[in-house]
Amino acid sequence: MSSSTVQLKNPILPGFHPDPSICYANGEYYIANSTFEWYPGVEICRSKDLIHWTSVPSPLSEKRLLDMNGEKFSCGIWAPCLSYDNGLFYLIYTNVRNWNVGPMKDCPNFLTTAPSIEGPWSDPVFLDASGFDPSLFHDDDGRHWYVHPEWDYREYGPRQFSGIILREYLPKEKRFTDLRKKIYTGTDIGCVEGPHLYKRNGWYYLLAAEGGTSYEHALTVARSRNIEGPYETHPANPLITTYGHEESPLQKVGHGSWVTSADGKKTYLVYLCGRPLPGTRMCVLGRETGLAEIEWKDDWPYVIQSDGTLGSIPPETLKVPKNEEDIRPAFCPGSQAVHYVFTDNSYLADFKALRIPLDESRYSIKRNPGCLTIRGGQSPWSFYDQSLLARRQMHFCFVAETKLDFEPDYFQQYAGLTYRYDEESQYLLQVTYDEKKGKVLQLNSILPGQPFERGMEVPLKEGPVWLKLEVSYSKARFYWSQDGQNYRMIRPLCDASKLSDDYMEMGFTGAFVGMFCVDTEFYRKEAKFYWFDYKPL
Repeated sequence: MSSSTVQLKNPILPGFHPDPSICYANGEYYIANSTFEWYPGVEICRSKDLIHWTSVPSPLSEKRLLDMNGEKFSCGIWAPCLSYDNGLFYLIYTNVRNWNVGPMKDCPNFLTTAPSIEGPWSDPVFLDASGFDPSLFHDDDGRHWYVHPEWDYREYGPRQFSGIILREYLPKEKRFTDLRKKIYTGTDIGCVEGPHLYKRNGWYYLLAAEGGTSYEHALTVARSRNIEGPYETHPANPLITTYGHEESPLQKVGHGSWVTSADGKKTYLVYLCGRPLPGTRMCVLGRETGLAEIEWKDDWPYVIQSDGTLGSIPPETLKVPKNEEDIRPAFCPGSQAVHYVFTDNSYLADFKALRIPLDESRYSIKRNPGCLTIRGGQSPWSFYDQSLLARRQMHFCFVAETKLDFEPDYFQQYAGLTYRYDEESQYLLQVTYDEKKGKVLQLNSILPGQPFERGMEVPLKEGPVWLKLEVSYSKARFYWSQDGQNYRMIRPLCDASKLSDDYMEMGFTGAFVGMFCVDTEFYRKEAKFYWFDYKPL
């Protein structure tokens, strides 16, 4: 089959696709991303050509594999590592229980395996909890090596990231050997984390993130002839960064991994990046996944720039081989206009819940055929049993809309459209009940450091209501209708930029939009959603 090239634009996986881990197996590339408190855990996309991506069912979809109930925002799944060896997929993941209370981190690490990317995934094996962001390297001599950053709670600031630990893992025995060796302490950039090991031409390469995960972020490379070191740092380190390059549209560049192409001739790097809203430093889309090609010189990797030169700035565009007979445009799941209907579970490829597995008793397409029925759960502040389904914001400008049928009879019952970052940053367009006005519509705001802002009640007639959100960069406008044709805006005008890591100062997710239902009286009031639209503008 003849081939040409296609020019890709970064990021290749837009909107909340952080901490990418890439591998190649059975004729396909796979990228795994962090999901934090969103359930099911670990996002996986697959592609035969790095151009057209489709979703793989998230592997951590059972409580047997992942229990996050009660975890605070931006805990949960950090930096999964997906690898393949000898007919098995290996997935290593951290389920962070605590990272933002005191100097300690509680970060148990687990391993699950599967013969196919669709599963079934084995019972998790507990590995250790002395650091986060672990990865597994399969050496060509049949040995398996585990690396992770060590967390030293006795220190302060960057020194808490005290270095990269190497251990040998014995898969048959499901345990480590006695080896525990610190092989690399990082560079003067500081905060060394997110390590991956590779081997090429007799060299072992250690790829690690440094600089934190905001605008100072970077990817560092070191190499050694011996897997236990000593490791020498790249003479032109860092491999990739945008620190000091405010003109780049891709910022926060760092944490990543690389893979050899299907033909064995090229090396591709995936990396974390963020795109701030124009004129701001707020990345409402969260941390995304970019792609770059690597060129090797003197057995050192260098990033190929958009103009073909070598440097450390991420390319805005890059060319990758494409089969001439494949005329489809580049594609990423959920990145185009989608009209979700609830006749089967296909919508779950793009939607996620919070912390707990999805089950028929809470989210049902069978109870009222033709619509999604959501049973009321805990409040929007809860870290336990919320009833909420939402999808990533993937564009600076978009419209989201749903049709809701909900008849509350008590003010503790409310359901509607949510636009959120986490429990402390969200806007809620909700149908609820007022003792004097009956069924009403409200737009409520929950923002950090501010009192709960309860909107004015708009009386509603009995029957369905259409709820709409229009976002244009930092401006978010909510609308409603009771006939699906005549819409009215409901005040206030909301600030979308506040739904970002940057506004929260320290968080790791991105903005989501979706459906929710609350019943803090009996946890049983139901809301029916007939469809959900997401349309980029």
